[in-house]
Amino acid sequence: MKGRVFVIGLGLIGGSLALCVKERHPKATIIGYDINGEQCRLAKMLGVIDEIASSIESVATEADLILLATPVREAERVIDSLSKLPLKDNVIISDAGSTKDIIVQKAACLKDKNITFIGGHPMAGSHKSGVTAAKAILFENAFYLLTPEDHIDPRIIDELKEWLAGTKAKFLIVSPEEHDYLTGVISHFPHVIAASLVHQAQQTSHDQKLVTRLAAGGFRDITRIASSSPEMWRDISLHNKKVLLSLLGRWQNEMNKIEKIITEENGEELLNYFFQAKQFRDDLPIKEKGAIPAFYDLFVDVPDYPGVISEITGYLAEERISITNIRILETREDINGVLVISFQTEEDRERANQCIGSYTNYETSISP
Repeated sequence: MKGRVFVIGLGLIGGSLALCVKERHPKATIIGYDINGEQCRLAKMLGVIDEIASSIESVATEADLILLATPVREAERVIDSLSKLPLKDNVIISDAGSTKDIIVQKAACLKDKNITFIGGHPMAGSHKSGVTAAKAILFENAFYLLTPEDHIDPRIIDELKEWLAGTKAKFLIVSPEEHDYLTGVISHFPHVIAASLVHQAQQTSHDQKLVTRLAAGGFRDITRIASSSPEMWRDISLHNKKVLLSLLGRWQNEMNKIEKIITEENGEELLNYFFQAKQFRDDLPIKEKGAIPAFYDLFVDVPDYPGVISEITGYLAEERISITNIRILETREDINGVLVISFQTEEDRERANQCIGSYTNYETSISP
């Protein structure tokens, strides 16, 4: 496909989308805009985009596809700006935000001008941010939710899918309301809970000084998502307020239920409670990419002697396997291994596992 593709917002998501379109449609021209000029400069230097836009208005009127990869509140403002411009009749506008109902309602101003807006949400991410972290494989095999309104011609939806085919994602069509409920349950709500657990640990640490040190193991891992951008999660939470309040009500009922079981010392009911949770969790797909980015960690049980970490990383470097993080665990309850090595992909983790196994006799494990 030929044409001019305008990407607004050149962070991890916008940059990765630009790379995917570039790879699939090399004859297309990719123009990028970001309020951070340094991100624009880096995107051009790295070949993520072909041209830098000086403003939204200077490029949008000539675009065939406009992708909004901005925070959800900023997307509302951009949509409002676009509605005032003489855009092409056949232009397609889509976003990549984590909430959809309010965004689609906001885009009604585009529908009045016969401009097609199709809400989108590629459900993949990374612990890294910025255009320098962008990569074409970010969305591969991930779910990409599209929320077109009923009046939109299916051929236009197919055209958008073709533009985005380079993501190699699995497209699902849902309503904006269904999208917000689904992502609320498996993404937005867990972030709120993770943040609340961290707050509780912080408050406890004032009296129990060992909390901070002991939390460096499993607790740090299960609350990792609380390290995401506070600004982004503020906006998402306010956008998806209705769903979150409903889920919080159900969560409070659930906590009341488990509180009653423990208070009554009902061992059989408590066993059943944990068993059902374990059964459902163990039956979740392992290789599917979900709403929250997976953590590709490898645990290595290494002996304590000088140079052992550089020995391990040396083997991985020899096999040209990149790592994203490495750390030593002091608290290792339910974890087999003192060294945690993190990777970008499951494939890298598997290669590393085989590499360490072939060079050493150190025991390794992958968290289930």
